[in-house]
Amino acid sequence: MTGMAAAAPGWLAVAGLGPGGAGLVTPEVSAALAGATDIVGYAPYVARVPARAGLVLHASDNRVELERARHALSLAAAGRRVVVVSSGDPGVFAMASALFEALEAGPPDWAGLDIRILPGITAMLAAAAAAGAPLGHDFCAINLSDNLKPFDLVLKRIRLAVEGDFAMAFYNPRSRARAAQFAQVLDLLRESCAPGRLVIFARAVSTPDEDIRITTLADARPDMADMRTVVLVGSSRTRRAGRFAYTPRSA
Repeated sequence: MTGMAAAAPGWLAVAGLGPGGAGLVTPEVSAALAGATDIVGYAPYVARVPARAGLVLHASDNRVELERARHALSLAAAGRRVVVVSSGDPGVFAMASALFEALEAGPPDWAGLDIRILPGITAMLAAAAAAGAPLGHDFCAINLSDNLKPFDLVLKRIRLAVEGDFAMAFYNPRSRARAAQFAQVLDLLRESCAPGRLVIFARAVSTPDEDIRITTLADARPDMADMRTVVLVGSSRTRRAGRFAYTPRSA
């Protein structure tokens, strides 16, 4: 219509909110949140975004990632400015891959949307920094949850990581529904690693509830971990330096 301004085009950002502390949210992510009309995500992460006039919060359950991604894409296609929030980094066991899976299977017009992935500080990096530098050499990250893959595959990947002498970061180590599986992981590690191998339990990193415990494989217990914990397992060369743990950069 003559004289009427065109509606602003929609866009979609998948943003990492960091491990929990407000100071670890990047300025890029803060700017996207400030410009959004809609926030989409798992309820506890959406709750980290302050409410304001004109902002619609779309909270959902943790096990509906594809449905959440499709909803966000539909909103952006309708001209909304959408931020899909994840904790940590959105590309590390989070919403970025789900978004692209939905995009690939969705209508062709979604491919033309303005989509950006905004990185964040993931929990293993925040945990490693709090503990020292245990990921200072080659390392891998393994999600211990079997919600999206068989647990036998989890155990196989851990065996191969031990064989390669990687330091390891374990996400989602232990939940009420999976209370016994982390004990199996510790048993597997004890079969092939020395009892003095360093294990770091980093809970609620960067929040007021932060708790960092550096122990050995011999003393590690399943109940030291929950879903707010990232577990870092050193390589055979990881050692202590005072109250810190680090892995030398030499092989």
